[in-house]
Amino acid sequence: MTVKPFSNLLYCTLFTLLALMTACSQPLPQLAQLPEDAVVLAFGDSITQGNGAGPEDSYPAVLASLTGLTVINAGQPGEVTGGGRERLPALLDQHQPALLLLCHGGNDLLRKIDPVVTRGNLDAMIDMAHTRGIPVMLVGVPQPGLFMLESAELYREVATRHGLLYDGDILPDVYSDNGLKADHIHPNAAGYRKIAAAIYRSMQGSGMLPVR
Repeated sequence: MTVKPFSNLLYCTLFTLLALMTACSQPLPQLAQLPEDAVVLAFGDSITQGNGAGPEDSYPAVLASLTGLTVINAGQPGEVTGGGRERLPALLDQHQPALLLLCHGGNDLLRKIDPVVTRGNLDAMIDMAHTRGIPVMLVGVPQPGLFMLESAELYREVATRHGLLYDGDILPDVYSDNGLKADHIHPNAAGYRKIAAAIYRSMQGSGMLPVR
């Protein structure tokens, strides 16, 4: 029997939708509950630093309030992942965090650095944490463009390869709402609160925090 072109198109469309639904339904990785005195290291660039809002409104500061944990803001505005790769080991050794929140690579995307280089640097930073027994949550960064409605695919690839807790939706959600942005790159206070709330829910869903 000859399959008509329309049937092929319909089949491919249904297969794609099924694949997307399956990916979205994947359970969160389950991690050990964090102790009450746990330290969380939020590592990244200006998004982590909180540019576009006051220090008390950065997502690490808001997350500290939500969780009751110590959250170290280790954001470095303008930094590319190569710089982060060099900077991270000393911070891991200094703070010995129970969790690394990694939101990095936006400046790589803006400067059109080869994605292979960015992936390699993210891989290296994740390996640095895992070698020390530190779990990692990765936050995806959107590819620069007109709408920025999804994180660059390299983040999902890295998260899948390492089996990480991953949020690739929260930054695109913030960037799609002008009411949550201070400028075309940085969230405002409301945007950072939304980021912190999403990370908090992911931490609860993974078992790191109790559901209240």
